[in-house]
Amino acid sequence: MAAEIIMPKLGLTMTEGTVDTWLKNEGDAITKGEVVCTISSEKLTHDVEATESGKLIQILVQAGEDAPCQAPIGLIGAEGEDVTDTEEKLDTQDKEGKNDEINEQSSAEKERQKDTSLQTDAVKKEGARFFITPLARKIAEEKGVDYTQINGTGGNGRITRRDVEMYVPVLETPTMSTTQPQTEVAKGLSGMRKTIAQRMMTSLHTTAQVTIQQKADITHLLDFITELKMKADIPLVDGQTSITTLLARAVVLALKESPKMNAWYDGEIYKEVSEIHLGIAVALPEGLVVPVIENADHRTLTDLGKTMNSRIHDVRAGSLDGSHYSGSTFTISNLGKSGVEYFTPILNQPEVGILGVGTLIKELALSEEGKIIEQKKLPLSLTFDHQIIDGSPAAEFLSKIIYYLEHPYSLVL
Repeated sequence: MAAEIIMPKLGLTMTEGTVDTWLKNEGDAITKGEVVCTISSEKLTHDVEATESGKLIQILVQAGEDAPCQAPIGLIGAEGEDVTDTEEKLDTQDKEGKNDEINEQSSAEKERQKDTSLQTDAVKKEGARFFITPLARKIAEEKGVDYTQINGTGGNGRITRRDVEMYVPVLETPTMSTTQPQTEVAKGLSGMRKTIAQRMMTSLHTTAQVTIQQKADITHLLDFITELKMKADIPLVDGQTSITTLLARAVVLALKESPKMNAWYDGEIYKEVSEIHLGIAVALPEGLVVPVIENADHRTLTDLGKTMNSRIHDVRAGSLDGSHYSGSTFTISNLGKSGVEYFTPILNQPEVGILGVGTLIKELALSEEGKIIEQKKLPLSLTFDHQIIDGSPAAEFLSKIIYYLEHPYSLVL
């Protein structure tokens, strides 16, 4: 009987994988332990080795296509060997919805849409062919999300669970003129990059974004960190004394005093949120994602630092639960490690504020006694939606963050 090459399960949350590349062709000889293909989950890649020697008699899942974990993706055996049992197994999986898809588009309609160059993404999707995993479809139905509007990041554009959980509806904006042609947003892009592009363009086109910038003197904050490490009775290994954690704490305290900044606005409804759910922008090779620290205002410095480190680690490992990718009320984006001083962060809709953090700067200044001293400054860039918040209250909010950073003991009181 033919030996099956199985789609491995790379993590607890992995339900399916994508075949990236086949290193062997059908008919090629294979030695046990030899790498035959590479597969990937949402964030991890893996080499799949042959469990038996023989010939690759059939490729069941082509490069770029998905398969559920533990499902056969290829067969190894003798040339001409019977593979009926495996094919029947795959047919059963199809019937159970493992390869769930919708195809309601005729050939004539396909050609018509292909020839129509000036049409919106929504028009192109009408009657199109969609691939979505059963779990993703179930979650979309529970959330009331129209999954035909989601850009799939799986093989062949398949929509995965994570795509649904991270999906933010793209708001429609009025056009300048009904006779103006509409251009497709993110044309030529796909997967996560296309989703990010659509969100950023929607954010810019539906909000009145203004950015203000100011430096915080964190000289005393750094002294406070050193003192805290020296006097603490326990090892501080959970990130509670990192600048990022203390900055997050300062933002949380400022948000508690500025409820209008801790809010959502989707173009129709403005809502101040009583809970503070802090988003932390994390850069990945595929694009930017924003894991969320829920109820950040109820966490101690230790809990805040530990949770932040855990979220960032899980995001990079591709193991963060999908529930932690949505619901943030305010976001922090840090480019300090890149050496950037100031930048203009784009709002993470439907939030009305986002804080950009630059690199630490050393400056010379005169003390009250007239002596030259060194100060350590942290550049901050606050982007806000001028539809909701005016410049003066936004500046007051930024000043509150700076106050807490420059008075570090207030962060632990």
